[in-house]
Amino acid sequence: MAAMDNGYRVGMEESASGWTVHIVAPDGHGVFQRACADEVEARTFASTVRQHIGWLSPEKFRQYYRLPEPA
Repeated sequence: MAAMDNGYRVGMEESASGWTVHIVAPDGHGVFQRACADEVEARTFASTVRQHIGWLSPEKFRQYYRLPEPA
């Protein structure tokens, strides 16, 4: 099966309170964030999200992560 790009993006951010992983919708708005205990957890979760971006249709991706429908 060929990889697809469903338009979503994932990023990680470190702050004074720890690591956070963000999912950004195709329109550029943040639609999900998850706090992580450390950098290893953040990288692991972000990697999983990247795989899902490549494997899942936009509809299935939104359903899996319980994301809002696009406006």
